Amino acid sequence: MIIAALFCLQLVNTPNTEVEAYEARITPEVRVVQKVAPTVVFITTEGVQQVQDFWGFISVQKRQGSGSGVVIHQDGYIVTNYHVVRNANKDGIRVTFDPSGGDERVYPAQLISAEPSEDLALLKIESDTPFQSIVLGTSADLMIAERVLAFGNPYGQTHTVSRGIISGLHREVTVSQTETFSELIQTDAAINPGNSGGPLVNINGELIGINTVMNTQAQNMGFAIPVDAIRRVLQEKLLSPSNARAWLGYDVDLKSFKVKNVLVGSPAKLAGLEEGDKIIRFGPKPITTEQEYRFARLELASNQDIEIEVERANQKRVLKMQSWTLMRGLVFKRVGLEVENYRIHTGYNRIMQCLRVSAVRESSPATELGILEGDILTTMTPKGQRPIPIRSDSDLALLVNALPPGTEVEVDLWRDIDENGLFERNDDYSELFQGPLKLE
Repeated sequence: MIIAALFCLQLVNTPNTEVEAYEARITPEVRVVQKVAPTVVFITTEGVQQVQDFWGFISVQKRQGSGSGVVIHQDGYIVTNYHVVRNANKDGIRVTFDPSGGDERVYPAQLISAEPSEDLALLKIESDTPFQSIVLGTSADLMIAERVLAFGNPYGQTHTVSRGIISGLHREVTVSQTETFSELIQTDAAINPGNSGGPLVNINGELIGINTVMNTQAQNMGFAIPVDAIRRVLQEKLLSPSNARAWLGYDVDLKSFKVKNVLVGSPAKLAGLEEGDKIIRFGPKPITTEQEYRFARLELASNQDIEIEVERANQKRVLKMQSWTLMRGLVFKRVGLEVENYRIHTGYNRIMQCLRVSAVRESSPATELGILEGDILTTMTPKGQRPIPIRSDSDLALLVNALPPGTEVEVDLWRDIDENGLFERNDDYSELFQGPLKLE
């Protein structure tokens, strides 16, 4: 009698069909994975590093890395940690999705922009069809003990999910002698090497953070950058036209799409762009929203031809221009120079790497100092600092980028005064051609 009763009870509690049995296993966490997994990517990188052995010989070795990321826009924009892609070559970033979702392709990825101080980077991959993207939530109302899931690729185990809770908020974590991150989310969801850049999501499958660091001295302690901070960095820096890899030489009001501050001598000015023009098409894409313009502008590569359609005095005009590299544009805008790598003979059969001025912008710090085309730039000395040798265009760009507007810089120039092919120095020359130059 007892056995019969138990048998009847078992029949009552057993699902009637295999479908019901399967559905009973679908927990909220499973639904989150089904929703989020197609947006998570596995990132691999290739780079090189110089290694010095015991005897002082230097060799170049390949360096590989890996991490995670998440698609935030259907056009293929991916957010990850900057340290995941920091050491990658220009063409050394590859992205893959979970092959169980049906996409087994390997996508080359371009580093669009980065903000090292926030440990965030924006990548771009291409496809003929839209990508599935994650829903951005908010980190303003997070609760201690709230359930979360962390996605990533720990130790090369691709597309791994771990579950936990929010253990703390507003955490400050020091990861090196020079790097400290604040306002982080603390979680006990497992975060290991390879999880960096992957999404931390709530039980609704919304992005609430990007996994960034772990505490190697403690178990079940990982940290993530809050999504509200990510959204701010995206708008102000990663998606800012001023941080695009290509430079055109104008600014734009992102509400009205009207052009302003067209720089003399820039690609935009040479193409005929004028202040007050309204941009209605950038390349092949019509511009109707701020987001459309941001993404279209960021997709433009350096040294690439581009058509911009504008509206001027109720008439439409198509302007053609070629973009510059961001570094070239930065030096042209802030100093007023175009330069080229150059080598000069300094006597005793010695050759020195330096820069030759190839163009000077009107009404710029360079023209105020009296710099001329053909001058040789060898050294710059920021006020209060030691002289810095300038051996390449990248040296100049990196120095200019690191200095705030208004900084005074002493400039050391050589000029072929006698036009005899020799660059000589004398006291009169020094008084005439040494700084200061004030950066714009």
